[in-house]
Amino acid sequence: MDLDLSPEQAALRHLAREFAVGEIAPGAAQRDVTGEFPRHLFHKMGELGLLGLAFSEKYGGTGAGYVSYALAVEEVSRADAGVGLSFAAHVSIGMGPVYYFGTEAQKQRWLPGACRGESLASFGLTEPEAGSDSGNTRTRAVPDGEEWVVNGEKSYITNGGYAGFIVIAAVTDPGKKHHGISNFICPTDVPGFSVGRPYEKMGLHSSDTRPLYFSDMRLPADALLGKRGEGFKQFMVTLDGGRISIAAFALGIAQAALDASLAYAKQRVQFGQAISKYQAIQFKLADMATEIEAARLLTLRAAWLKDQGREFGQIAAMAKLKASEVAMKASVEAVQIHGGFGYMREAGVERLMRDAKLAEIGEGTSEVQRMVIARGLGC
Repeated sequence: MDLDLSPEQAALRHLAREFAVGEIAPGAAQRDVTGEFPRHLFHKMGELGLLGLAFSEKYGGTGAGYVSYALAVEEVSRADAGVGLSFAAHVSIGMGPVYYFGTEAQKQRWLPGACRGESLASFGLTEPEAGSDSGNTRTRAVPDGEEWVVNGEKSYITNGGYAGFIVIAAVTDPGKKHHGISNFICPTDVPGFSVGRPYEKMGLHSSDTRPLYFSDMRLPADALLGKRGEGFKQFMVTLDGGRISIAAFALGIAQAALDASLAYAKQRVQFGQAISKYQAIQFKLADMATEIEAARLLTLRAAWLKDQGREFGQIAAMAKLKASEVAMKASVEAVQIHGGFGYMREAGVERLMRDAKLAEIGEGTSEVQRMVIARGLGC
C-alpha cells in the first residue's frame, strides 16, 4: 500500500500552494468585506492548468486526475474558501456533467474555454422546492419543434452571475418522477435567461451565489445533455464527484484553522508562558491535527478510487461527511484558542468559522451523507 503522492502530484500541490499563498491569500480578508468576485484569479488558474486537472488533454485539460484536483482545491480553499468553492463548482459540477455525459461536439464546444478560465461553468439543480429532494424539481422543459422551451427557477447557484454556461435540470416527462428529469447545457446569453441579485450570505463572500430564472427560454435540441430522462442519474453521478471536491474544500478550511491556531498559540503569552505550553491547548491542537489527517486520507482515497475507475460513491460520502464536520469543529476551536481576539474580524478565524458551515450543507447535507452511507451498508 503506497500512500505517497507521485512526484507529479507533489509538484502540482506545490504549484497550487505557491499560487494560493502569493495570489489568492493577500486579498482574501478584503474580499470577505466587499464581496468582490475575483474573476481575474480564474483566468490565472486557467493559465496554470489548475482548472483542467480532472479532464483529458483532448478537451483542453491536463489529464492529471482527481487526486491532483483534490490537492489543488484544498490549497486554494486554505487561502480563500470562497475562491475554493467557486473553483470546485466550476470543475466538478459545472464542467463534470459535460465531460462525462456530453456528446463529442458538446465537449469540444464547452470544455476547452472552461479549462483555460475563459468561461466559468455552473450547475443549476437546487430550487425553492427541491433541495435534498432533488427529484422534486419543478423547472419544466417542453419540446417545441427543434427547440426546448424552459420555464422555472433555481436557487443558491454558485458562479451563477459569472458563468458562461450552466447545466440545468428540468422536468421533460411529468409524472415519471426521477425518470422524467433531463439535463441541458444552457448558455447564459440566451433570451429568457436571467440572474437575480447575489444572496447576502453568512460566509464565502468571494464566491458568487444567485438565483436563476427561466422565462420561455428557448434552447436548441442539441442542448440536451445525454438522453432524455436520464438527468436524475446524471446528477447523482455528478454529485458523487462533487462530494470529493467539497471534502477537499473543507480540508482547506480545517487546515487554515489549524495553521492559525498553532501560530497564535506559540506566540500568545498568558501567565508567563505561551499558551501552547498548556495541556488544554495542546489537546485541542492534537485533536485538530488528527481529525484533519483522517479526513484527508478519506478524501484522497475517494479521489484515487475515482481515478482508478472503481466505485467511489460510498467513500466520497464518508469523506464529505468527515471533512465537513472536521472543518466546522476545527474552525470553532480556532476561535476558542484565539479567545476574545478570535471573535474579531482582524484575527481571520471567525471568517473560517462562517465559511465552514456551508461544507455541512452544500452538495448534500451531513444528514443526506449519513443516509447515503447507511444505504451503502445495506440498510
